[in-house]
Amino acid sequence: MNIEIWSIGKESDPFIEEGLRYYFSKTKPWNSVELHVLQLPKKALTTDTELAKKREEEMILKRLQPAHYLVLLDEKGKMLDSVQWAQQFQQMMNTGVKTLVILIGGAFGVTEAIKKQAKQCWSLSALVFPHQLVRLIVAEQVYRTFSILNNSPYHHV
Repeated sequence: MNIEIWSIGKESDPFIEEGLRYYFSKTKPWNSVELHVLQLPKKALTTDTELAKKREEEMILKRLQPAHYLVLLDEKGKMLDSVQWAQQFQQMMNTGVKTLVILIGGAFGVTEAIKKQAKQCWSLSALVFPHQLVRLIVAEQVYRTFSILNNSPYHHV
């Protein structure tokens, strides 16, 4: 199963990039993970919240393929612990999901059209985090997921 993390926003700061490389390299023996930072062109940026979400929607839907299994991260999503993440990943692999896309939406959330495209909606926490930090948290959780699935000692129960 291919895993892609899609994140709306700007490129990651160097300290985030370093952390992402670290977790992606640790996950690589089991599965590859790619980060795709989706940026609107500067001319498309706006302070109009709804227009911004609509432009982000267009960008996401243009990339989304039928073989993609979209999981949306949203503060109102289902809260899963790490073992449940692992169970979900195992279930996706068992059912033949080709590409898992974990979407970190824009600063103002996502449109209803994106929510309808999502097969699942998960929440990382009741807390709010900056998008760049969420990328790092997701990268770590993907590594933790595969360590759980492969009985690695990284995850302690």
